[in-house]
Parts: sequence; C-alpha cells; structure tokens
Amino acid sequence: MIPVNEPLIGAREQEYVLDCMRSGWISSEGSYVDRFERAFAAYIGCSYSVAVCNGTAAVEVGLYAAGVGQDDEVILPTFTIVSCLAAVLRLGAKPVLVDIEPETWNMDVSQVRDKITARTKAIMPVHIYGHPVDMDPLLEIAEEKDLFIIEDAAEAHGAEYKGRKCGSMGHVAAFSFYANKLVTTGEGGMVLTSDPVMADRARSYRNLCFNNKERFLHDDLGYNFRMTSLQAAVGLGQLERIEQIVARKREMGNLYQRLLSDNPGLQLQVEKSWAKTVYWMYCVQLSPSLCKTAQEVMTALGKQGIGTRPFFRGLHDQPALKRRGFIRETGHFPVADKAYKYGFYLPSGLTLTDEQIATVCKELGAALRA
Repeated sequence: MIPVNEPLIGAREQEYVLDCMRSGWISSEGSYVDRFERAFAAYIGCSYSVAVCNGTAAVEVGLYAAGVGQDDEVILPTFTIVSCLAAVLRLGAKPVLVDIEPETWNMDVSQVRDKITARTKAIMPVHIYGHPVDMDPLLEIAEEKDLFIIEDAAEAHGAEYKGRKCGSMGHVAAFSFYANKLVTTGEGGMVLTSDPVMADRARSYRNLCFNNKERFLHDDLGYNFRMTSLQAAVGLGQLERIEQIVARKREMGNLYQRLLSDNPGLQLQVEKSWAKTVYWMYCVQLSPSLCKTAQEVMTALGKQGIGTRPFFRGLHDQPALKRRGFIRETGHFPVADKAYKYGFYLPSGLTLTDEQIATVCKELGAALRA
C-alpha cells in the first residue's frame, strides 16, 4: 500500500519528547510550548504565536481574537474543510460563501466585494493545498472597508505570496499541525498575529478566559484549547528542519508534474508567478471529456494499493448545514461543484520515495486509459 500520507518523525523530535517526559512538565505548562510558539512566530514573521490543541481551534481562536461575534458576517470559500464554517457559527456569526477559481482551487477573490454588507466583519482566505490565495486584492478591500483578514494557512506552512509567508499577511492567522501537515504535532494548531491585543485575546480564549488577577473569575466564556508540551516538543523538532521539508515537498510536486504532464484531460497543480507553493498534497482534476469521475479513478487506484483522497465537497452542499438553516446562499458554486466531482489528491507524505511516485503516476495513467 502506498498511503496518502505518512508523517516523518526524526531523531530530534524523539530527543525533545524524551526530554519533556523526563522533566515531568508534559502539560501545557511545559517549556516546549513557549519554545515552539516563539520559533514558529519567528519563522512565519509575526510577533506573537499562541499554540492550541488543533487547527479547528486555531480558526475559532483567531476569529475570537479579531472580535468576531454575534450576527457578524465572515466571507469565506465554500471549498474548504467544515472547520472554518463551524468556527464562525460557534461564535454566533454568519458564514457568507464565495466560489473558487478553477486553476488553484482557492477562493475567487473577484466575488468578495459583492458579498460585503453592513454586517461584514472579516474575510477568511484559505490557502488551499499549499498554494497561496491572491492576497493583495483582499488586503485592499479590507483596508477600504475596515475589515479583518483571518488567514487559514493550515495547509500552507512555508508557502509564500510575493515573498511574504502565508500567515503573515492578515490580522491573524491559523495553522494546523495535524499528522498530514508539513509540520506536525499529531494534533495541534497555532494562532499568529502581530497585534498585542489580539494575542492577549487569543491566549485568554484558549485558556477558559481566566481573569488575569483572579484565577477563577471569568470575564468571558472560553475553552480549554491548550497544546501540551509533549506535542510542542514534536513540533519544535519538526520546525528545525522546515526548510528541508519544504524543499522535499517541492521536489515531489515537480516530479509529479513531469511524470503526469503527458496525460490528456488531466489538470495538474499550478504555481502562479507570484506564488511559492509547497504542494501540501499533490492534486489533480479530471476533464469531463474523460467520462470518468474522481471516485471511479480513485477506486481503480485503490485496487492497485494506492491511497487517494477526494476534494472537498462544498460547504453550500453539506446536508447537516442546510438542514439546520446555516446555509442560506442563493447563488450557485459551479467551480467548486466541478472540483468536487472530478478532483482528488495523490500520495504526498514525506516518507514517499521517487520510485513510489513513479508507480503512482504509472497506475494513474493506466486508470485514465482503461
């Protein structure tokens, strides 16, 4: 079996975890949390970093830090994990969806302005599959309309937009350290900002909103979203070789690009001239002219022992959200619908060898021709 992803845990991570265990400080009070926060903030280029238990929590904490609350509206792409929308709802705000553009599968920034109302509080660009969103138009709109930019950079560790790292351009950003991310802590996340007030709000919300002067006095309702020192020890070890990780991911993406380029009807990932993508996952989309759906090709690859994953199903088309009345969009999302029907991603973990990539490409070509 060639899995979709297998994390690569090195000697440094093991060394740090063992040191953490020997110290006895394995909870969120351990020293590795602070060390990981400071190192990650420095890498991304932000002043403050707040470690949390997972990427979903990071999005919610980031929204709270920006002051998103009851009846506010947040504009985000329909083509993303449900965590983004769930975080908006948990704070009492309303999600407003836009479609994606067909080349990078990122949010179509040209649709954002028409979605702004008097209640709009923030825009949430999600850097999909390791490729940055076109940020300048969004930053201009945010400045003009006095809106917050909440970057979801869960899949974009080390990716860059015009030389700026994803996660450093908005008012606040959220990262995930799930096992399939470039930097992993198993589960885990991080909130980044250069605003000291937002950083304080983020720290408070992740720790039950304890009052600074009286511990069991709560000025607001927060949650236990803390990261453990054991997790942070793994993350710190991973972060020390982030440049090697990014370089290897780009090598893998370029190899896939070369080996798959001769397959007609197969849309490959792109890298815009203003972007540095990190190929979090290597993604493809079938042309309808092939008369095959993503699921059909994925099934064929599975029979050959090759793991795959489908693209996101649009948030506008989620039964649980529609049944509860959370989705009230009146428009259509044809690009996201097409991507869901015809798109999927291939094995992309850091343990993957060049020989395995060649096998994947060979079997994919055979499945397309069958």
